[in-house]
Amino acid sequence: MSVDVRYAAFAGITAILLFGTLYSVAYDTYLDTSNPVLTHLPHHLHATHYFANKSNILNSYFIKRAWGWTSAAFLTLWLTSPPHKRTVNRVLKWGVETAVWLVFTSWFFGPALLERLTAASGGECMATFRSGDVFTVPYEYCLTRTAISQETHPFLFVGSFAESSLRVPDDRLPVIPRLRKGHDVSGHVFLLTMSVLFLVDQIRPSLYARSWSPPHACAVAFNIALVTIWLFAISTTSVYFHTPFEKFTGYLLGVAGYMVTLLY
Repeated sequence: MSVDVRYAAFAGITAILLFGTLYSVAYDTYLDTSNPVLTHLPHHLHATHYFANKSNILNSYFIKRAWGWTSAAFLTLWLTSPPHKRTVNRVLKWGVETAVWLVFTSWFFGPALLERLTAASGGECMATFRSGDVFTVPYEYCLTRTAISQETHPFLFVGSFAESSLRVPDDRLPVIPRLRKGHDVSGHVFLLTMSVLFLVDQIRPSLYARSWSPPHACAVAFNIALVTIWLFAISTTSVYFHTPFEKFTGYLLGVAGYMVTLLY
């Protein structure tokens, strides 16, 4: 039973991502988020497709806080489990997955690994202004996420770009540069893939129990509901965002992140 559950989750993620990506290519529904000309614009389907809008409820309240939700689901499951199933090993697995999340998305002796991958594959630190003008700035402004403007950093705005931007009042407002171009690994696919595999693995001990206490039954239901939400989020990401290869690399990193826990 345990092996079947994990394989089912892996097969489900793979199938959802594959068919969503094929659909996005066939019907031109995805947005190349690493393109500096397009990334600041609304998705070309935002007016007719709810989940193509980045401010949709799934993205705003769930995906942006994905590891927080995943951690809460795991902790409710672990805390309501029978004493003999509240093992240190399960907590260590959660700690390892948390470390993997931090290393790839937040910090790895400086920039996160995903940022390092983008930079190493030709990414540039670019400021995109309200008018649509794109301006390349030194890499450290992306690392520090420093807001820049003509008032705060006049030495960056020289030459023809400064002259043209002066005619657009909105371009005087501060903007935060972001890494663009290069290979922008889908962080959503990475984290959601890892979260689904981790939660399904943690639900497995409960499947052997002959009965559940009411609190544990609620915890299991919470975990299953969250896994369902994450699978749906993978489908929306695969249809509307990132290039096919960026989604594929996010998927590979998510699987690799989960496999680290199999070392225990």
